Amino acid sequence: MFDPTQLRTFRTVAQTLSFTGAAQRLGLRQSTVSQHVRKLEEAAGRRLFLRDTHAVELTEDGEAMLGFARTILEANERAASFFAGTRLRGRLRFGASEDFVLTRMPEVLEGFRREHPEVDLELTVELSETLHERLAAGRLDLVLAKRGPQESRGRLVWRDRLVWVGTDRMRIDPQRPVPLVVYPPPAVTRARALEALEAQGREWRIACTSGSLNGLIAATRAGLGVMAHTMGMIPPGLVRIPPRAGLPELGAVDFVLLHGRRPGAARGPAEALADAILAGADRLHMP
Repeated sequence: MFDPTQLRTFRTVAQTLSFTGAAQRLGLRQSTVSQHVRKLEEAAGRRLFLRDTHAVELTEDGEAMLGFARTILEANERAASFFAGTRLRGRLRFGASEDFVLTRMPEVLEGFRREHPEVDLELTVELSETLHERLAAGRLDLVLAKRGPQESRGRLVWRDRLVWVGTDRMRIDPQRPVPLVVYPPPAVTRARALEALEAQGREWRIACTSGSLNGLIAATRAGLGVMAHTMGMIPPGLVRIPPRAGLPELGAVDFVLLHGRRPGAARGPAEALADAILAGADRLHMP
């Protein structure tokens, strides 16, 4: 039998691709996180992660274990919730960034509503920066969004890389400005793309601006340009632009949960939804 505590630690490392990030989220020492993973690998008799000083990646066996861990922990959490006998009530204003439009976020929200039918869940889908502003203004209770590179607020859900994406027929002419498909300001991915191109001394032009992810995908699929997007959520019909195209690296991006300051009835539902999102974070990548 696999230890649920070790499985939970393993799942968190898999979501954040960081032993340090997992330790921060779980409130453990990094040495404890390493110990949990080592003991789970010993119990499985397989290596679950490839790691060096720069990166952490799941092995093929690690991918399989992630699926088993999700099933075991979800069953454990359902049982705990059933016997706890608590019924949450109240209105919960939840904001999620546009990045999750095409992911399995509806499954996570459906599971939450099934577990807590008396919570009145109100969903807002917007750009990350807009969600941060609404949270600060007291208009949202919980937000799942990207954070800027210099920010440290929020509970890390997972870390991903930003990459350039386009159609498999897209060719970047090094002698011409890079055609960009972008969100309007103050989008994080827009700012990161422009900063990276400026730092490289590369000329660029805006080929399409849209506040909708579906609009950006349509423009990119039509070959109007390239867009900066998280590697783990590349939409169907688009591919990563290979490094040989000469576009600059865009770095990592963190997805975090942030709570609002409104006291009272929303606190319990917000904590419960945050726990559900953290538990299902690995399901929020593209299927």
